Amino acid sequence: MASSLSSSSSSSSLKFTVRRSQPQLVAPAIPTPHELKLLSDIDDQEALRFHIPMIQIYRKQASMAEKDPVEVIRKALSQTLVFYYPFAGRLREGPQRKLMVDCTGEGVMFMEGDADVTLAEFGDSLQPPFPCFDELLYDVPGSQQITNTPLLLVQVTRLKCGGFILALQFNHTMVDAFGCQQFMNAWAEMARGATKPSIAPVWRRELLMARDPPRITRNHREYEQIQDILPSSNHNLIQRSFFFGRLDIAALRKFIPQHLQHCSTFDLIAACLWRCRTKAMQIEANEDVRMMCIVNARGRFNPPLPVGYYGNAFAYPAAVTSAGKLCQNPFGYAVELINKVKGEMKEEYLQSVADLMVMKERSLLFTTVRSCIVSYLVQVKFRAMDFGWGEAVYGGVAEAGAGSFPGASYFCSAKNGKGEEGIIFPISLPAEAMERFAKEFNHMLRNQNQPQSTFANFITSTL
Repeated sequence: MASSLSSSSSSSSLKFTVRRSQPQLVAPAIPTPHELKLLSDIDDQEALRFHIPMIQIYRKQASMAEKDPVEVIRKALSQTLVFYYPFAGRLREGPQRKLMVDCTGEGVMFMEGDADVTLAEFGDSLQPPFPCFDELLYDVPGSQQITNTPLLLVQVTRLKCGGFILALQFNHTMVDAFGCQQFMNAWAEMARGATKPSIAPVWRRELLMARDPPRITRNHREYEQIQDILPSSNHNLIQRSFFFGRLDIAALRKFIPQHLQHCSTFDLIAACLWRCRTKAMQIEANEDVRMMCIVNARGRFNPPLPVGYYGNAFAYPAAVTSAGKLCQNPFGYAVELINKVKGEMKEEYLQSVADLMVMKERSLLFTTVRSCIVSYLVQVKFRAMDFGWGEAVYGGVAEAGAGSFPGASYFCSAKNGKGEEGIIFPISLPAEAMERFAKEFNHMLRNQNQPQSTFANFITSTL
């Protein structure tokens, strides 16, 4: 475990620039309907009014030697927007901050670039945070706005080795992870020659509107508004990614009692993150801490939401306890809290969230004080997106955080430098807390006498 507390890859010190074209709009390949489409009352909550950056990294493919990835991906994007034409429009805000899509057909923002760097120079472990990400996805002026700006920002960067990087930024009010996967799958299918997506997109945002009159029927501790009397800890933030191999997951499972053995991998690694993060932040024992777990609602409706629905269909119920109880109780305590709170996520829970948003005129943000959010994206197979160059070397989120909130982490499937399959997640913490976090992680596994070679295999970067 020689690399556990230092960079595991040359990529953290890698510096390069991208020669980039002027941003251009890519419109649908043929005319599409001009209409106004309301977002749902889940979509347009304050917490989702941000852009989420994604990155897909592809190696050179001999069979595609005559193809330019920029042209293939741009053309496929134009074709995909025929079916997903709301993405080519612009968001407008109406009374009570209600968001709607003005389907103007203007298009999404697209850039191409060339970098004088090879994939090999990124090192073995391609994982967040990525070096020079602002070169790989140019922050077009105005693109961080929510309304009256393109809903998708795309940059394709060719590498010197023949590989390429597809970086993109989605407006989160339009899609969640599963919606993003569906859009990108359609895009990849078009790039490989399809004439229509295998799954037809379904708008139907009225399915997740508030009731009339709205009524809150569940206790939503994820939206409690708490005053933080301590100075902000959101300074000197750095990001690192941690990789869990199969042995690491097995080691965590040995911590929990028999009655919790049914718990999922998500329950285990979310509990581990929560506990280690709380210790690393040195939170007072009597202070409440929150772990908000993003839970997909698609299969929890009766009848289920229609196949092809690509809007936001999740909530993030909060497990709440004191820092002292979380850190002093056995590990199974945290696992059980998370498993239990995920079970609260039923159709009525999401309906109650929609009603709450309308009653508060969509201005309510989740609790940000002593809180963290986790999203389990392993089943959202971003690496499998094949634009003709095969599976991505890395596919998924580009960094930790959710908008201005640094405490969000995303669990994605990934391979480490040895080719071992596992789960990776980025985390953002102050530099001093990050060192404590890494030690807490390693300490948990040492107690199980398990191999630790993959556990803290991360790279680091200053934000």
